[in-house]
Amino acid sequence: MSVPVRVAVDRTRCIGAGQCALTAPDVFAQDDDGFGTVRPGRAEAAGPMLREAARVCPVGAVTVRDAAAEPPGV
Repeated sequence: MSVPVRVAVDRTRCIGAGQCALTAPDVFAQDDDGFGTVRPGRAEAAGPMLREAARVCPVGAVTVRDAAAEPPGV
């Protein structure tokens, strides 16, 4: 069972390596400029590959936090 998490991509750090989209393509994509983005409606997701997507980002632009640990609207 996967715990729901909140995921984000820091666009100021992203270099467009695409590792997040390759690792968890159901949650991450690359925009028209090649930068990582979270797919619409997927900011809160669950799955074993989300933490791996953050780990493989070469510049640490992907963050994964426990959704239950954050207040709503954060």
